[in-house]
Amino acid sequence: MIRLITFCFALLLLSCSTSNQDKNIKKNQPNIILIMADDMGFSDLGFMGSGIETPNIDRLAGKGMVFNQFYNAGRCCPSRASLLTGLYAHNADLGWMTASDFGRPGYRGTISKNSVTLAQVLKSAGYENYMTGKWHLTYDPNMEAGADNSNWPIQRGFDKYYGVLSGGGGYYIPSTLTKNNERIEPSDDFYLTEAINNSTIEILEDHFKTKEEKPFFFYVAHYAPHRPLHALEDDIKKYKGKFSKGWDHFREQRFKTMNENGLANTWALSQRPANIPEWNSLSDKEKAMWEMRMEVYAAQIDRMDQGIGKIIQLLEEKNELDNTIIMFLSDNGGNAEPEGKDFNADTIQNPGDNNFNQSYRRHWANMSNTPFRLYKSSNHEGGISTPLIVHWPEKIKEASVTNQQGHVIDLMPTLMELTGANYPEELNGNKIKAYQGKSILSAIEGNSSERGPMFFEHEADRAVIDGKWKLVATKAGKKPYKGKWELYDLSADRSEENNLIETYPEITANLEQKWDDWAQENNVLPLDGRGWAKRVKSDVNKKKNREE
Repeated sequence: MIRLITFCFALLLLSCSTSNQDKNIKKNQPNIILIMADDMGFSDLGFMGSGIETPNIDRLAGKGMVFNQFYNAGRCCPSRASLLTGLYAHNADLGWMTASDFGRPGYRGTISKNSVTLAQVLKSAGYENYMTGKWHLTYDPNMEAGADNSNWPIQRGFDKYYGVLSGGGGYYIPSTLTKNNERIEPSDDFYLTEAINNSTIEILEDHFKTKEEKPFFFYVAHYAPHRPLHALEDDIKKYKGKFSKGWDHFREQRFKTMNENGLANTWALSQRPANIPEWNSLSDKEKAMWEMRMEVYAAQIDRMDQGIGKIIQLLEEKNELDNTIIMFLSDNGGNAEPEGKDFNADTIQNPGDNNFNQSYRRHWANMSNTPFRLYKSSNHEGGISTPLIVHWPEKIKEASVTNQQGHVIDLMPTLMELTGANYPEELNGNKIKAYQGKSILSAIEGNSSERGPMFFEHEADRAVIDGKWKLVATKAGKKPYKGKWELYDLSADRSEENNLIETYPEITANLEQKWDDWAQENNVLPLDGRGWAKRVKSDVNKKKNREE
């Protein structure tokens, strides 16, 4: 009997020791929450003077680090592919969009089996991996129930998933709503942003209940504030009349606030484009129409921020906030694409409902991207710039703004270095391409360094950034689609107002050669600058011909 008691006591001590060991391992590995907004402009957050209430994201920035020279790939699919794989989008086979498979490397409409996701890599360090929101990384025909789901989130390393597989659609009746591997139907009171918010909290609560000893990686990929302009009535009411001073006023206000916060030092405010009228030249009816669009857009971001607040609150309740890294960024700049006809604001009963299929167009997108030029899909700063916010109380003790350059491909090596995860050379019988990013952990710890060149291409828009120099070109209308290069000194002219192409021919030639070499090595060429409708129509015809 004594031996039995002694044995049981020894087992208890061993169990406690193992449990404590697991907790120590967990303590040394931070939780990671990566939050991505969709089509949100560079200056749309409250702490930048936007006029949009984002107290929770502002809190992350106010107690964390803001990277003000961080870059995405300029559009939904390429940015998401690069963020999750650590590869340039073409090297991951998503150089364009999931709508088309061009039948050649770089443009297959889905992420390559020769790539691995952050979730797959972090598994090697013992992480549980969760995702809510927009996936948009598998070929459109394979988003349907019963289709090839090998590139759905669960098959790509995530343990739980709730969201939409597609890249577009509405907030009330999304077409590809999916839970894990099962297609589900939205409820009658469904609103996508709130569904993402609530599902994120449900998954987190379950993790703390059942797997508290394990660290987690959570990718929260919001659809907000992507068009169409769908928002909840209570959120819209908060912004009624708030934007009556118009885009010219708010561009100035944002730029002033950004300068005061150290976010836009040495930058200038780009000129309002000629195809956007001065606000005060509009009639009262026109102003009312434009105000309504912006009110709904602001409400979309507001609801996303409310969900982020719930995440912060839950982490505080579980005493996990200090040991959780929260990163926030956007997949591209504000979106100038038009949607919906002009309307009389006096006749709209329920702005933001399922029938309000509008976008806020270039007029407000230009304001969203303050102080930069151009928009989503462009390789100018308005298309590829995002503030990256990093909140990590255990390591970041004081709020700061860093000029460290970075790219979404850098998140893979950064999180690997943080967690001790191993990057595989082979997975599921597929040889895995080496990641292309560079860790920014030293910058997070307060030590900036030279990033080295970063490369961009989308729909024949091209760019390379190397230190302070940026070479960029907007696509030409005919094959080979190569537009004229422009050269900018980003240290003095981040707004790209002063083209130095004639002044520095040697720098131009050097950067052009670097871009050409990169394009050859990353399946970028030949360039394809056709429009979206032509590509999709061509792809549908190819599929029809194959079936026939």
